[in-house]
Amino acid sequence: MSLPPIYLASASPRRRQLLEQIGIVHEVLRVPSPDGEDEPVLQNEAPADYVCRTARDKALRARDWIRRESLAPRPVLAADTTVILDGDILGKPADAGHARDMLRRLSGSAHEVRTAIVLDWQGRLQEDVSVTEVRFRPLAEAEIDAYCASGEPLGKAGAYGIQGMAAIFVAHISGSYTGVMGLPLFETHRLLRAYL
Repeated sequence: MSLPPIYLASASPRRRQLLEQIGIVHEVLRVPSPDGEDEPVLQNEAPADYVCRTARDKALRARDWIRRESLAPRPVLAADTTVILDGDILGKPADAGHARDMLRRLSGSAHEVRTAIVLDWQGRLQEDVSVTEVRFRPLAEAEIDAYCASGEPLGKAGAYGIQGMAAIFVAHISGSYTGVMGLPLFETHRLLRAYL
């Protein structure tokens, strides 16, 4: 049984590639970002709640955008990935210096990567979450500098992309590799199969 085409409410090329990998026909929906800070953390918001809320917000903005632009109705898939270390959310670094600080914190320690996925179809939101533990080996300052100079950490939660050069930093992973990339394929396929 084939799945209907969906909208992907994300500009992430990695998410698009992952959907292509499992044969999900999709169209990228480029929804304008809201005014103000990108994905702000609310006061006293737990990291697990934050990642689910931001994924839901993306799905709801996409729903409004489809109506506003009179686009053909289709299921919408949205996702958000968050890196959590010692209870702190490590979002996308503001610049190379911020990325260095994050990588120093991740060096030689284990952290959690949560990716929430949300399917919006026929006025209903369905959700799932992938939780993965990632452990970095100790990183030398020169390695951190070289990685930051590559530009790869920018635009990525926790200042690294496991599918890129940072793969050599990862000593162990327990959970979903594709979830760390930004779209857990097991959970995504399960969600689409269950509700489409």
